Amino acid sequence: MKNKFYQYIQDLQDSITSKLESVDGKAKFQEDIWIRPEGGGGKTRVVENGEVFEKGGVNISAVHGELPETMRNHFGVKDAQFFACGLSLVLHPKNPMVPTVHANWRYFEMYNQKGEIVDQWFGGGQDLTPYYLFEEDVKHFHQTCKTACNRHNDDFYKNYKAKCDAYFYNSHRNEARGIGGLFFDYCKATEDMSMENWFHFVTEVGNSFLEAYVPIVEKRKELPYTEAQRTWQEIRRGRYVEFNLVHDKGTLFGLNTNGRIESILMSLPPHVQWVYNHHPDAGSEEEKLLSVLKQPLDWV
Repeated sequence: MKNKFYQYIQDLQDSITSKLESVDGKAKFQEDIWIRPEGGGGKTRVVENGEVFEKGGVNISAVHGELPETMRNHFGVKDAQFFACGLSLVLHPKNPMVPTVHANWRYFEMYNQKGEIVDQWFGGGQDLTPYYLFEEDVKHFHQTCKTACNRHNDDFYKNYKAKCDAYFYNSHRNEARGIGGLFFDYCKATEDMSMENWFHFVTEVGNSFLEAYVPIVEKRKELPYTEAQRTWQEIRRGRYVEFNLVHDKGTLFGLNTNGRIESILMSLPPHVQWVYNHHPDAGSEEEKLLSVLKQPLDWV
């Protein structure tokens, strides 16, 4: 399974970066292949200063070795080896009318001292972080997620949408990071779902990413915007940074397993603001967004 999924994310990385370069029309992804001293490595692809994408990364990694103490404590095990692979992407567009997007699809195995698999699971999802709320865009994103889920289980979208709303939440701000999408983790074999079934589900979601996001980018990337709207985008990016550094499990896992810092922190936007006690004007489009972030909605 680990070889099968790693091959999948390699192919997915190629298809996503190729399409995004076409959408941008100017910038090309720079590739950086790295090796983790403890075992494994990855392929980081970053785009910067494009016509559409101010900064973005589409990274894959496959790392293995002894499970660090912090992770052993987390999982409640004494001696364990692990393997983890996944694709993680974040795209920060230049135009504040185009939303930031994040996605991740991953697979994890844990072994005993004999090298036998004692646990394995899939995880992942995709979520949207707009700066200005175009409801038709949000509905399109969620409908694409729902369609992918429904091909496998009618309950998946409802369950994983709710998990996404709960997970991508800045509890210290009492607001969501964005308008959600899907989030699933610890997807293990059961009587109803084999690991092969989970593989097909996770890859279905991965294959839906471009369909979910690219039409939104194409529709909004040429819209005019003001300097004040750009400032709002940078303030909201600050909340994105706060979530990634305070709450994000993937970031914390990477930092706790001696991951590659440049790859882990590629999700951070290049231009951000933290304005003291900032509040948007009453009745403004900015306030409209905040009201949605305070209380998740059912979009489809």
